[in-house]
Amino acid sequence: MKRIVYVLFFALMLSSCSSDNDDNLQTTSSNFYALTVGNQWVYKNYKYNAETEDYEDTGVVDSVSIIGTETINDNVYYNFKRVTTGNEEGITLCNANGEHYELLRDSLGYLIDDGGMIKYANNDFTERTMSQQDWGTIYDQLVALDNEITVEAGTFESSYTQRYVILSNGEQANGLDHYYYADGFGLIFDTSSFVSDDIPIIKRRLDSYVIE
Repeated sequence: MKRIVYVLFFALMLSSCSSDNDDNLQTTSSNFYALTVGNQWVYKNYKYNAETEDYEDTGVVDSVSIIGTETINDNVYYNFKRVTTGNEEGITLCNANGEHYELLRDSLGYLIDDGGMIKYANNDFTERTMSQQDWGTIYDQLVALDNEITVEAGTFESSYTQRYVILSNGEQANGLDHYYYADGFGLIFDTSSFVSDDIPIIKRRLDSYVIE
């Protein structure tokens, strides 16, 4: 089979909360996605080195904050601003330098954008179609609710979702991406892969956060 170079993962700019950057297990909150104006968090991007078989800091930083709200069709959306720096070289699967804005809201555990797309589900284990292409279909599926994960910002009890592709021939592609979200902290960790590769190219980890 010819090598497939389509991107499996597209970075989702979601929320988090405050941190003193210790290693203690974080507590939970009813505001699962931390949708509060003023919240801020910082993610660092790490790229896989095939020679060392390790992930190295790229210097690319995604700084995200909730800067306000907007009401659309009687639904309140939170305005996320992401500023990416350190990607002057245009590293593959890292965000480009500059500002990006996104409107998101929580609807019964689903994180939804202003176009109606479900970005994440924290209580639904049903396989969900994310995108259909000529070469295959991208799916998301919530796998577990209580996975513990440690990143630079601390240790969190997180829900865990996988993203994968079923090719047009019915086979599952090698690429598999991973998303960890913690109740009250939002996105903790995610990966970015090519469909044909069984090892993610980029890992993005929560480095610090602030909650109002």
